[in-house]
Amino acid sequence: MDKTTPILQLNNVSKSYGGTPAVKNVSFEVRPGEIVGFLGPNGAGKTTSLRMALGYVKPDSGDVKLFGGPPGESAFGRVGFLPEERGLYKKQTAREAIAHMARLNGIKRREAFATADEMLDRYGLGDAKRKKNKDMSKGMAQKVQLLSAIAHDPEFYILDEPFSGLDPVNQQVLETMVREIAARGRTILFSTHVMEHAERLCDRILLMSRGGKVFDGSVSEALDHAPRRVILASENSGLAETVTPFAVDMERRADGALDLLLSREAQTPDILERCVQAGVRLTRFEPMRASLHEAFVALVGRDALDADDAEMTEELS
Repeated sequence: MDKTTPILQLNNVSKSYGGTPAVKNVSFEVRPGEIVGFLGPNGAGKTTSLRMALGYVKPDSGDVKLFGGPPGESAFGRVGFLPEERGLYKKQTAREAIAHMARLNGIKRREAFATADEMLDRYGLGDAKRKKNKDMSKGMAQKVQLLSAIAHDPEFYILDEPFSGLDPVNQQVLETMVREIAARGRTILFSTHVMEHAERLCDRILLMSRGGKVFDGSVSEALDHAPRRVILASENSGLAETVTPFAVDMERRADGALDLLLSREAQTPDILERCVQAGVRLTRFEPMRASLHEAFVALVGRDALDADDAEMTEELS
């Protein structure tokens, strides 16, 4: 496939269940070699969109193209999919589970088992090769399912909430895995409601809310929408009065410093100049880095965010 041709295209797709819209007129594309984060609270429409992308769910309207055509048999062996629902055959061992999925995707038996052994060793599960899935911890079983989804080394990885349920150590392992996959020239689309993973991994992000797309662009472009904040401190009185014209909100911190939420027009050099003119000597001037979570709130509004799902978080779980 031409590297300029999108691997995945959704054009104005919509889907409702029982009269309730799950996805509303959503369009986006994923280009070869990208890591794309599909972000939003639980219930925002991410999983339904991914299922339409794979052809598992038919849209009520709109068009889906996968590798330039309708999703289906033409994509056989070219996609690795980790569903939101977790599940393995309980009586299979870890290596059997991985080899089984590799064989379903066209890999010969001997190669499938060799691949399973190599992947289990590489990702710290070598001792679990012959352990049955029913005897594994939740985190271990989830890693095995992820390896099962990607054992055939597909061109395009679609991972639905891959970090969910993993402890912080295994979340870091998965981030490393994503980077290694991308370094081989593969394309990755993963959904998550945890913003920190996307900030660290993604070339581009798609933000969903209430079934609609609210943003499509780079992480830095998304952060441009976040409110700017600066922490100020001074031994002089009058700091708050001096900087009030630059702020839409101001909070006194426990250490006595001021936390300023800047207006869109405010420029930090102007704040410094005003303080000099007022004779206010600053002992602290610290612009704060905006988070993707703050950008999302700015884009959709706090009320919409709360209505979608109270589980939106910027913390690692």
